[in-house]
Amino acid sequence: MICKMAEDQRAEDGGRNILLIGIVSLLNDTSSEIIQPIMPLFITSLGGGALAVGLVGGLSEGIPSILKILSGYVGDVTGKRKALVVAGYGLSAVAKTLLPLSGSWQHVVLLKSIERCGKGVRAAPKDAIISGSVEPSHIGRGFGTVRALDTFGAVLGSGLAYLLWSAGLEFREILVVAAALSLMAFIPLIYVRDIRRSPVAVLRAGISALSPRLRWFIIVASIFSLANFSYMFFMLRAQEFFTGALAVGAPLLLYMLFNVVYSGMAIPSGMVSDLIGRRWTLAIGYALFSLVALGFVFVSSSEWLMLLFIMYGLVFAVVDGAQSAYVSDLSCDEMRCTALGAYHGMVGFASIASGLIAGSIWQIYGPEATFLFGALLAAAASCSMILGEVLLGRSEELQA
Repeated sequence: MICKMAEDQRAEDGGRNILLIGIVSLLNDTSSEIIQPIMPLFITSLGGGALAVGLVGGLSEGIPSILKILSGYVGDVTGKRKALVVAGYGLSAVAKTLLPLSGSWQHVVLLKSIERCGKGVRAAPKDAIISGSVEPSHIGRGFGTVRALDTFGAVLGSGLAYLLWSAGLEFREILVVAAALSLMAFIPLIYVRDIRRSPVAVLRAGISALSPRLRWFIIVASIFSLANFSYMFFMLRAQEFFTGALAVGAPLLLYMLFNVVYSGMAIPSGMVSDLIGRRWTLAIGYALFSLVALGFVFVSSSEWLMLLFIMYGLVFAVVDGAQSAYVSDLSCDEMRCTALGAYHGMVGFASIASGLIAGSIWQIYGPEATFLFGALLAAAASCSMILGEVLLGRSEELQA
C-alpha cells in the first residue's frame, strides 16, 4: 500500500523554503495583480462584453486543468517538483510578455489561458513542496504564510496598477511593467530547495485512487468553484456605481482593499484552520461567500460596496489556503502531488462552466441574477461540507 510507505525526509531548512516560495509568489503576484484589476477594463476596451469577461475568467482558469492533473502525477512519479515549478513560472512570464501586444479580446483569451497554463504546471508541485517543508501540525500556517506573501504582492500590484493608471499610462504600458516584474520572480526561485523523494515506479492515477473523504471534498470544492466565478464580475458590478474617471479608479481601489484584507487575514486564518479543523473552516468560508454574493445582489451604495469587498477578501483568506491544506491532510506523501493535481484540476474544470454560466446569466438576466446564482451554490457547498463529513464519519464507524 503506497500510503503506508515511510514518510519522506523533511527539509531541515523548511522555514527558509517557505520564505523563498513566499517571495517568489509575492513578486509573481505583484506582476499578476497589476494585470488583474485592469483586465475587465482592457477586455471592454477591445470590444468584449460580459460574456467575453466570462470566457476569459472561466477559460483562463479551466483550460490549464489537465496540466494541473498531469503535473501532479509527473511530480510524484519523477520525485522532482522544482523543475515543474520553474517551467510553470517561465510559461506565465512568456504569456505576460506577449499580452501587451493583444489586438482583440480573443487574443486576451488565448494569452491569459497560456499564462494560467503556467500556473497549472506549477500549482500542485509547488503546494507539495510547501507541505513537505513543514511539520504536519503546521501545514495550515505554512500555506497561510505563502498566501499572505503572495496576497501582499497582490496588494502591491493592485496599488501599482492604480498609481500607473493615475500617472496617465495606457493599459498596454501597464501590462509591460507587469511583464518585467514577472521575470524578477526567478531570482529567489533559484534558491528554493526541492523536497526530493524517491520516484514512484507505478502510481495508480485518477480520482478512484484517493480516499473517500478526499473524493467527497473535491466534489464539494468543485461545487464552490461553480459559485466562485471570476473576480472580474465583482469589478464590473462595482463599476456600475461610478461615472467618469471614478469608473476606473474606484474599482481599482476596491480591489486593492480586497487584497489588503486577504493578505492581512491569510496567516491568522491558516492558524485557525489548524486549531478548529479544516472542514469547519471551509464550511464557514463557503457560507460567508454566499452572504457576500447575496450582498452584491442588493447593494445600493459605495459604502456597502466597501464592506462587501472587505468581506470578499476575508472569504479568500479563509478558503484559499485551507482548501490546499485540507487536500494535504487527506493524502499521503507518496500521492500528495497527484492528489493536489486532481483537486486543482477538478476545480479548474468547474471554473470553465462557472465563467460561461455567470457570463451568460449576466448578459441575459442581469448582474443580480448572476450573484444570486453564486450565493445559492456556495450555500449548497457549505451544507455539503458538513453533511458529507457526518455521513462519511458514520460510515467509517460502521466499518470499524
